[in-house]
Amino acid sequence: MSNVDFDRQRNELVETGVCRLGVRDDAVLQAMRSVPREEFVSEAMREFAYRNAPLPIGSGQTISQPLIVAYMAEALELTATDRVLEIGAGSGYAAAVVSRIAKEVFTVERHRELADAARSRLERLGYDNVHVLHADGTLGWPEHAPFDAIVVSAGAPRVPPALLQQLVIGGRLVIPVGDQQHCQKLIRVTRRGEDDFQHEQLTDVRFVPLVGEAGWESTEE
Repeated sequence: MSNVDFDRQRNELVETGVCRLGVRDDAVLQAMRSVPREEFVSEAMREFAYRNAPLPIGSGQTISQPLIVAYMAEALELTATDRVLEIGAGSGYAAAVVSRIAKEVFTVERHRELADAARSRLERLGYDNVHVLHADGTLGWPEHAPFDAIVVSAGAPRVPPALLQQLVIGGRLVIPVGDQQHCQKLIRVTRRGEDDFQHEQLTDVRFVPLVGEAGWESTEE
């Protein structure tokens, strides 16, 4: 495995599996080129790190397909001064990508083992503008609100009200929403005023369920 050229694989994936498939934002493409996805999967999964596909990371969760990470980051319309909330830290990969574009990222993960591992990994890799919290992501992170952008990396039955209220005026929320747990529409919500939210449907997606007080009920024992 030591002879694998991950840098070459990463650049090839960004060119053929991200840029050619429609992502055009230069900041997003540069972020995708700079973040080593192989560091955000298990040793057993490293050889598959640059497949354009989700991969298991434990606790019944996955690291998202690179194309979807890039597409969602582009949909957020990020700037270098933005403070971003992510719901569903997973292994920390998407947060790392967003952190190369935005000023600061706050990411919430409901699985303690994943949250602890993501925090340790991000610190080790030097992503010092990413903050990880173990909590119910459907409630957001009110202590650090409001946010310029919010991205949800799990499928919800509806947009959690707390997340809407934690957006600044002009802020963007990108979230998979659907009445089936594993089939959703990717939605972008823009807050136009105190009680004025514009909704746009972007594309069909498949995410693991968003579990929590304002999401799906847990089926775990």
